[in-house]
Amino acid sequence: MSRVAAVQMVSGPQWTLNLERAEALVAEAARGGAELVLLPENFAVFNTAQLLERGAQERGSSGPIRSFLREQARRHGVWLVAGSLPILNDAGDRVRSACLVIDAEGREQARYDKVHLFDVEVADRQASYRESDEIEPGEDAVVVDTPFGRLGLSICYDLRFPLLYQALVERGAELITVPAAFTKVTGEAHWELLLRARACETQCYVLAANQGGVHNARRETFGHSMVVDPWGQVLASRARGEGVVYADIDRQRCRELRAKMPLQVQRRRFPSLL
Repeated sequence: MSRVAAVQMVSGPQWTLNLERAEALVAEAARGGAELVLLPENFAVFNTAQLLERGAQERGSSGPIRSFLREQARRHGVWLVAGSLPILNDAGDRVRSACLVIDAEGREQARYDKVHLFDVEVADRQASYRESDEIEPGEDAVVVDTPFGRLGLSICYDLRFPLLYQALVERGAELITVPAAFTKVTGEAHWELLLRARACETQCYVLAANQGGVHNARRETFGHSMVVDPWGQVLASRARGEGVVYADIDRQRCRELRAKMPLQVQRRRFPSLL
């Protein structure tokens, strides 16, 4: 058994203050016995206007946010899945929304760049979201070995695209992380539904850390960070506000379920649809 934690935040416009809150919440998670801690999407940089500036600072491993993450992982002896942070692309005109995985000794073990970008209309005060204006999409699925099993990485809007999750499980994923900033409107409609579906179809644990409150006059996120088991059961959840959600996961449960219901062996491929 391994204890995992999802950190729920309500990040604001000042990235330094966001890091202070993240530091306190990671410390809380470690005190609660968590061995792997997930931060939400945009945990440090929630202000779109700051993406290029901050992304340029994080292009190298010595950037202030990346250095902060390594220090937190080392200090608390936890594996840290760092939601998302901006890293400037090679052309210098947009950023990648990057999820970094840092081990308990403070070493960066993996990086996943968000593949699916949130370019949609939503019936809220923001109304229009166009991530592709500032963000360049990634190209590949990423799975990394950890002491808690094979970990598959995804970010927020990815949740609506099950083929990514099939790619993760085909690469051996047993636990999948979903850092997010799901809006209140879309979260109320689909957040839990999609998380439980992804868990059931992959037979993986799903650890989801969402932003959870009012960020400014136009942005409100849904919260309800949670852990879902491979049978689709919600093990723990937090409705709103800052806090930490814990659950104990058991890799053997994945193996037992997959032996009884071998979905990945039975799944038919349709090349004409790919």
